[in-house]
Amino acid sequence: MLIDLQDRVVLVTGAGRGIGRAIAETFARDGARVVALDLGLAEVEEVAASLVAEGATVVPATADVRDGAAVQRVVDDAVARFGRLDVLVNNAGINVEGRLEDLDAAAWDRCFEVNVRGTFTTCRAVAPVMKRQRSGRILNAASFAAIVPSVGSSAYAASKAAVVQFTRTIAGELGPWGITANSYAPGMIPTAMNGFADLPPAQQSAKLDTLSLRRWGEAQDVANLLCFLASDLAGYITGTLVDVSGGKLATQVPSAAYAGLDDASLG
Repeated sequence: MLIDLQDRVVLVTGAGRGIGRAIAETFARDGARVVALDLGLAEVEEVAASLVAEGATVVPATADVRDGAAVQRVVDDAVARFGRLDVLVNNAGINVEGRLEDLDAAAWDRCFEVNVRGTFTTCRAVAPVMKRQRSGRILNAASFAAIVPSVGSSAYAASKAAVVQFTRTIAGELGPWGITANSYAPGMIPTAMNGFADLPPAQQSAKLDTLSLRRWGEAQDVANLLCFLASDLAGYITGTLVDVSGGKLATQVPSAAYAGLDDASLG
């Protein structure tokens, strides 16, 4: 059975680059009608133009996800244009690093405003639309850090843990209308935000040693998962955190499985 997203209306936040861009591109190429939202209009205009040239339907939009009124205007415009809104992908987010005594309150607040409040404002804006339709998919970006945080990631990890619990709660609230809500935990996927690919080789190797699959993930891995979760095939999945981290959460010391192995022994 193939995933069918033809003519679904999908709002993707943080769609201008990185994982968000891959998500918007994948939905559009699978036949969905995409509203690509980001803080910078130029980036999503470029994304939209490239996809429209391929024959896809993509509308660029700009808003600060922390601004409920601005987000509401984007949702209203999408419904006015397409008549419905089937899927919300809350990809927009920021990373704030710093150990407890070095982390200032302003940085902490900014992390929660974007990652948690931004998720709240978009979900609140789409909920009435999806209730009227008696259907909808809400997909909120969390992180493996919500379960296994790194030293110096208290703000980011706590914000993503909040997203997980928020998503579980609204899954219960919106279930009577046939709306599902799930969060997803991307793994170590090199992007401009995290700089994984720019780390010294020894640091890259140390990070990869924490993964069962021992390789960097790709933005497409996340996009593929979300297309499934947005489809009819995932209609009975709600209120859960879906891990797409290459086994970051699977076992302790996964590098032990690679001890003594080489390409020949792997077949």
